[in-house]
Amino acid sequence: MQTLEFELDREHVELNQLLKLAGVADSGGQGKAIVASGAVSVDGAVELRKTAKIRAGQIVRLNDVEIRVIAG
Repeated sequence: MQTLEFELDREHVELNQLLKLAGVADSGGQGKAIVASGAVSVDGAVELRKTAKIRAGQIVRLNDVEIRVIAG
């Protein structure tokens, strides 16, 4: 499994934007489609809300990629 660390420079980031900023999705639109497909989990639970607020300390998984969100 590939692990990425994403340094958060604000209170939260929307899930679809996190996928784009972490380099997992090419665009926010593609990020929304990935989330809608049910392929993304946040802290072990499938997340279908495209604009879910992701905060420092949470772990987002997509296939074999794990994104650890850390405080900036």
